[in-house]
Amino acid sequence: MGRSAGGVRGIRLKKEDEVMGVDLIPYGKINKEEQLLVVTDNGYGKRTSLNAYKVQGRGGSGIKTAQVTTKTGNLSSARIVSSKAEDEDLIIISKKGQVIRLAINSINVLSRATQGVRLMSFKNSEDSVSSVTFI
Repeated sequence: MGRSAGGVRGIRLKKEDEVMGVDLIPYGKINKEEQLLVVTDNGYGKRTSLNAYKVQGRGGSGIKTAQVTTKTGNLSSARIVSSKAEDEDLIIISKKGQVIRLAINSINVLSRATQGVRLMSFKNSEDSVSSVTFI
């Protein structure tokens, strides 16, 4: 396509939805060790096997990956991780400056449409996740 072309639709979103993360998996090359790690605004997170997600074509509406409630908050971060990556850590930083570092393998593996487990507790009730990085 040319520079001025509009491209093709990747996903069809509802009015309240937005894209918050993208990661690449070679088509047809999903390993049993690969998992999707998600973290929510209120400090909840989980890992889910990629086998729980079906492959969709262009313009699909997607598959629910987490139970989003007022308790968990919206999704803050998502990334593909390997269950065999024993040396990878996750650093979560809150808006008020609180920092936590934890091993990715210490996060529970749960099914696709669950809330997750608490990864970070906040000292201030008005605080929320600001940034998530993987090292």
